[in-house]
Amino acid sequence: MVALWPSTCLRAWALSNHATIRSFSASARSNAQKSLRMEEFAPEVIRNFSIIAHIDHGKSTLADRLLELTGTIKKKETGRNEQVLDKLKVERERGITVKAQTASMIHSNNGKSHLLNLIDTPGHVDFAWEVSRSLAACQGALLLVDASQGVQAQSISVFHIAKEKGLTIIPVLNKIDLPAAQPELIAAQMQSTFGIDPAAILPISAKTGKGVEAVLQAVIDRIPAPQSKKDAPAKAFLFDSLYDRYRGVISLVNMQDGILRKGDRIASCYTRKKYEIAEIGIMYPEEVSTDMLCPGQVGYIACNMKESAEAHIGDTLHRVGEPVPPMPGFKPSKAMVYAGIFPVDSSDFPKLEESIKRLTLTDRSVTYQRESSSALGQGSRLGFLGTLHMDVFRQRLEDEYDANIIITAPTVPYKILYKDGTEKFVSNPTEFPDMSDSTTKVGEIQEPIVKASIIVPEEYFGDMMELCYSRRAEELDHRYLDTGSDASSSRIILTCIMPLSEIVTDFFDLLKSRSSGFASFDYEDAGYQKSDLAKMVFLLNGKPVDALALIVHRSAQDTIGRAWVKKLHKVIPRQLFEVPIQAAIGKKVIARETLSANRADVTAGLYGGHYERKLKHLENQKEGKRRLKRIGTVDLPQEAFFDILKR
Repeated sequence: MVALWPSTCLRAWALSNHATIRSFSASARSNAQKSLRMEEFAPEVIRNFSIIAHIDHGKSTLADRLLELTGTIKKKETGRNEQVLDKLKVERERGITVKAQTASMIHSNNGKSHLLNLIDTPGHVDFAWEVSRSLAACQGALLLVDASQGVQAQSISVFHIAKEKGLTIIPVLNKIDLPAAQPELIAAQMQSTFGIDPAAILPISAKTGKGVEAVLQAVIDRIPAPQSKKDAPAKAFLFDSLYDRYRGVISLVNMQDGILRKGDRIASCYTRKKYEIAEIGIMYPEEVSTDMLCPGQVGYIACNMKESAEAHIGDTLHRVGEPVPPMPGFKPSKAMVYAGIFPVDSSDFPKLEESIKRLTLTDRSVTYQRESSSALGQGSRLGFLGTLHMDVFRQRLEDEYDANIIITAPTVPYKILYKDGTEKFVSNPTEFPDMSDSTTKVGEIQEPIVKASIIVPEEYFGDMMELCYSRRAEELDHRYLDTGSDASSSRIILTCIMPLSEIVTDFFDLLKSRSSGFASFDYEDAGYQKSDLAKMVFLLNGKPVDALALIVHRSAQDTIGRAWVKKLHKVIPRQLFEVPIQAAIGKKVIARETLSANRADVTAGLYGGHYERKLKHLENQKEGKRRLKRIGTVDLPQEAFFDILKR
C-alpha cells in the first residue's frame, strides 16, 4: 500500500533532503569530470555543428539518436529517448523546440576520440534569432529536410543564414521510412532550390536510427575543425545565456583562442566588468564541471553574474590583463509584435512583474516596460518576435510561475512622422494620434511591412492568392519549385510584400486551413511604408475603454467595428440601465449595439384598479433608469475582458 503524502510533507521532505540530493548530483558530476580531460581534445579533433530545418522535420529526434550513438545518453530498454534536449514543459507539450540547446558528445573514429559539439535549434520563423546566434558558434550545419513534406519556407531561410555565415552544409533527408516519403523527388527539389548534389545527400530515418551512423561520419569528414590557437591570449565568444537561481547567470561560450580555467579572472569587452570563474564545464548533455575549456571547445562559465544584462549576447570575454580585439557581435533582436499583459487580480501585479523579469532572463529577445490601464489596472507591455513567441511566453508564465493573466490584442510598432521632421514609434493604441484632430501636426503614418514567402502545392495556389490579396498584399510573384508528373506534386513558392499587422492575428490559421495543412510560411522584415490607418475606440455608455482600443486600416474599419461590437454585446453583463456599445473612429460612430436594461416587474403587486396606477409605476421606473444612465458607469468585469481578448 502506498501512502499519499500531503504537499506540505513533500515540501518538508524535499527541504530536509536538499543537501543529500545536491551532494549526489555533485558526486555524479565529479565522476564525469574525472573521465573528461579537456586538454586531450585539440582543435583538429573538434567539430562544432548545428541542426537546422523547418519546424517538425525531426531535428530533436536526430539529436536523440546522435546522443545515443555516441554513448552520451543511455538507450532505453523499452521505447526510445524522445526530445532529450527539449527541456521546457511547453516544448514537450507542443512538440516544438523554442530554445536552442547545446550538447557535447565524444565519438571514437579510427582510434581517435573526437569532441562533437551539437546545437539543436528551433524551426519556427519566430525563433530565427536563436538560430542565427547558434550558428555563430559553429563551423558546419546539418540541413534536415522531411522526405514526405519536402523543402519548406523555413528550410530556405535557415539555409541562407548558414550560407551567409560561411558554414559547411551537410544535406540530410529525414523520415525515409514513412509510406508518403518521396526521396528521389525531394532530392531533386533540394538540388533545384539549394544547388546541392543529390549524391551528397544522406538519406536517414532519425526515428528508427537508420543511416544515422553515416551522419556522424560525415560530420567528422566534411565539417572543418575550428581554426583556434592554444598559445594565443584567451578569447571566448558568448553566444547564449541561461539563469540559475543559485549561481546567477550562466554564460554559454565558444573558445576562439587560448585556455580558460576555474579561478581565472576574466573581463567583458562590452561592459568592461571583471569576474572570477567559479565554475567551468561542458553540456554533456547536462552541465558537467571540468578543469578548463581549451581552444575550439563549447561550454559554459559561471562567474557570479547577477543580472542578465551583464551577459551581453555576442560579447567577447578575455583574461584580465590580456586584452583581445572584440569579435563582431549579433544584430540585436527586433520586437515585431507587442501586447499588454495584466494580472486577472490587480493585487497580483508585483508577483507577475517579478515572474516576467525572471522569465526574460532565459529569453533575452523579449522587451519589457510598465504600462497602466484605467480598465485593467497596472500591467506590462512586452515586445515579442512573433505571435507564437508571445503564446509560448504566456504558457511559460502560466506553467512555471502559476500566473493568471490577460493579454491584450497583439499590435505592431507604427512610425509616426510629424510635420516638423521628428518621428516616434507607437505600439500602444492608446498613444496613437487622432488623425481627425488638426492640432496633432502629424505628417504621415507608416506601418511595418514584411517580405512573405509561402510554399504551397499548385492545387491550392488560387486560395493562397485570394488570402494574400484579402490581407493587402502587394508585388505578388511566384515560381515553380519542381514540376512533377501530376499537379499535386508541383509546388509553387509565392512571394509578396504584406503589412505585418495582417499577419499577427489569424493569418497563419487561415493559411493552414485553406491549404489543408500543406502550405508553409516564412517572412522577413522589409521596413516601413505609408498607410491609411486610424485608431478605433469602443464606448460603453459614452465612455471609452482604453484597453480595447485598436489600430485599423480604413478599408477594414466597418467590418472590424461591427464584429467587435457584436462580440462586446455578448460578453458584457446587463446593467440596470440601457447601455449603448459603440465603435468610433475620431468623432464618427461606425457601429453600434444596444444592451437592454435589466428590468424589474414593478406592476407585479398591482391587482385591478385603473390602468393609470400601472403607468405611474412604469413612468417612475423609466425616470429612474434615465437618471442611472446619466450617472451610472458600466463595470466591465475581468472575465469579460478575458472572453473578448482570448482567441
